[in-house]
Amino acid sequence: MHVKLQHQLGGLEGLDGPLDFEKRVFVQEWEKRIFGIHAAMMGLSRSLRDALPEYDIDAVPTALAGTWTWADLRSGAEAMNPFAYFQYRYYEKWLGGITAYLLDKGYLTPEELDAATKRFREDPAAPLPSGENPAVDDQVVRYLREGDSPRRGPADPAFAVGAHVTVRNPPAVAHTRLPGYLRGCSGTVERVFEGSYRYFRSTGPDGLGEPMAVYIVRFDPAHVWGTVAEPTGGRLYAELYETYLAPADQEGQQ
Repeated sequence: MHVKLQHQLGGLEGLDGPLDFEKRVFVQEWEKRIFGIHAAMMGLSRSLRDALPEYDIDAVPTALAGTWTWADLRSGAEAMNPFAYFQYRYYEKWLGGITAYLLDKGYLTPEELDAATKRFREDPAAPLPSGENPAVDDQVVRYLREGDSPRRGPADPAFAVGAHVTVRNPPAVAHTRLPGYLRGCSGTVERVFEGSYRYFRSTGPDGLGEPMAVYIVRFDPAHVWGTVAEPTGGRLYAELYETYLAPADQEGQQ
């Protein structure tokens, strides 16, 4: 089954060799602003209506009328063409995902975006838009301090510690939390997280959305990558939602 390249990186040939590990959180100044925009959008998201902290989000005077979560950011980035995905740096993918969302929801028009791009290219020191609102600021600051949790109550897990499971092969979608290289692989449940956890965006036939149990599953790298696995006797661990798992005797189940 076809899986987008950016979901299938583990063990992919041609990606080995030394890594250029960038230790700085922000390499350029504009990246801080993109992070801030994303954080503000999350703090004003209508998904906070049922957050564990009780936010009166409908009383906040913001023009953001929809939902924006980590899931939306990931979806926007992963929806990119794979060649573009590998061409751009981390916060460039964030910028692409946020921009696509604002255009799609009508907060910006392509003409407005083109005009703003032209203006700042011609004058990088041009003043940024201003629109301070204490109520909006207070909500975003409170969200940054209190946040939210995907945990949504008790769970009735289908698997216990020690259970042998096989990773399902659900239909490929634009965004998933299932590493492509684990599809069809069998492992052992190492830990069952307490409670159930929702994903803030439905992934459709991929299975995420409603609260469910989450597990840490242990895999033998040789069973995942075969003869190309390093002969170190190590183990591979993955956190997986229950929807991605089936009993080991149902290997290959969709």
